[in-house]
Amino acid sequence: MEKIDIGEKFSRFAEHWRPKVIAALNGQEVKLVKFKGTFLWHSHENEDEFFLCWRGTFHIEFRDRTVTLLPGQCLVVRHGVEHRTVADEEVEALIFEPEATRNTGDATDTLLTAPQGVTI
Repeated sequence: MEKIDIGEKFSRFAEHWRPKVIAALNGQEVKLVKFKGTFLWHSHENEDEFFLCWRGTFHIEFRDRTVTLLPGQCLVVRHGVEHRTVADEEVEALIFEPEATRNTGDATDTLLTAPQGVTI
């Protein structure tokens, strides 16, 4: 049980769209991710996702609306709901979701689908 410095963890990587696990508890993973641009449309059949904006501003687009998150704001995307993230500038975000949740959900993309369980 060691404290985690989230800012320091973010400084360890530069790549976008590939979440890094910083903690695991009760079958859930806490992940850090950087993104810039537009992600692909996808959904997660069984997993809800919690997004917390750490630095920057980003949008979570749904087919019928868009939610904008500023630093310190969060949103839960319920399982089965199609969505994508969009950021004009680089963003740092924290994601909380069940272990082994694939970042692209039901979609597969050779550039965007991240390897599972990468920790920092």
